[in-house]
Amino acid sequence: MMNFLQAADATAVQQPGMGGFWIMMLLMMGVMYFFMWRPESKRRKEMAKFRENLKKGDKIITAGGIYGVVKEVKETTLLIEVDGNVTLRIDKNMVVADNTQLQK
Repeated sequence: MMNFLQAADATAVQQPGMGGFWIMMLLMMGVMYFFMWRPESKRRKEMAKFRENLKKGDKIITAGGIYGVVKEVKETTLLIEVDGNVTLRIDKNMVVADNTQLQK
């Protein structure tokens, strides 16, 4: 009889509880937040601030790889000069970089 009880206690101790699972899940979510979501959110905020501060004369690069100089700034669009008298109206969200900083 004693051997049966000892065997039952041994199997009960070996079964993991759900507490360990939830702790691991919370740790994984914390790691994902600090290494993925938070830096991406910060980058998005910086890019939005950059786009809001665009002004006439800024040299930019668009998402399509077009280099240009801002000629006019409106609420959601920009008029950029790409070469000579060639101008394009683009959405502000398509500006991805400041060309003046890249050419230094």
